[in-house]
Amino acid sequence: MNWITNYVRPRINSIFSRRETPDNLWSKCDECGTMLFHRELSSNLNVCTQCGHHMAITARDRFSALFDGGIFTEVAVPAPTADPLHFRDQKKYPERMKAAQKKTGEKEAMLVAEGEIGRTPIVAACQDFSFMGGSMGMYVGNAIIAAAERAVALKRPLILFSAAGGARMQEGILSLMQMPRTTVAVQMLKEAGLPYIVVLTHPTTGGVTASYAMLGDVHISEPNALICFAGPRVIEQTIREKLPEGFQRAEYLLDHGMLDRVTPRTEMRDELITITRMLLGLPPAVKGDLPSPEAVEKAEAEAKPDTPEADDKK
Repeated sequence: MNWITNYVRPRINSIFSRRETPDNLWSKCDECGTMLFHRELSSNLNVCTQCGHHMAITARDRFSALFDGGIFTEVAVPAPTADPLHFRDQKKYPERMKAAQKKTGEKEAMLVAEGEIGRTPIVAACQDFSFMGGSMGMYVGNAIIAAAERAVALKRPLILFSAAGGARMQEGILSLMQMPRTTVAVQMLKEAGLPYIVVLTHPTTGGVTASYAMLGDVHISEPNALICFAGPRVIEQTIREKLPEGFQRAEYLLDHGMLDRVTPRTEMRDELITITRMLLGLPPAVKGDLPSPEAVEKAEAEAKPDTPEADDKK
């Protein structure tokens, strides 16, 4: 044994056998602590395969799973005035915005898109909690109005996914003004006779819950989502009483008549297709890569031979 065997060879082997291992291949479930491989977790829509805990999911990933073939077209949203109050805490508001945009890769806290689910055309809006807590600012108000106007113009239902910590404090009273603005947008849908379906995800709190998140024709929630105006801790400190177990969670609200459904994320798409077509008075969707029922009926009508009876009916 010499220095070549003892030092040089192991050194060479360590250099050439070294592999860069990404640090994002595994995620730990916050509920049960299971380590989940990123591909397995992604294919299950960020739902733990062991305990069913629903982890956060971005608006873009949610739309990719919702729309047919993951195909959708973004709807333009008017940009509001940047930093209207010149707000500053530890950082300036524009600096916080740039940091959030860099972190998420999105322009703002809400994404609006149009496309088809189960061959049913819809307009959808989704809040991204990773963008400044999905806080409701002027852009979010503009996004909901843009979504409602687009739905009315195309005569399509609107499906909204809410996830927010409340109003955006950096915009002060201007953020609170989005509550009546979005209420008017929802009223536009109701006057046009179009369905408005809200999917409440964890968490949906504050002024969002006090406005557009609870004005739907149908309210669906993901399991164990926190849905409230003021949080449980604030209420306990105010009334100085112990709250019931699971207070303000989706299952508790379902039992007390605040929700219509609690549906796992992996089943949400089929549930939305069924409810949307039911509200529109359409027949059930055909699953698989098949033409829609409307297309089948049209093809059958065109394929019927011309007969005297058919001419009389015409």
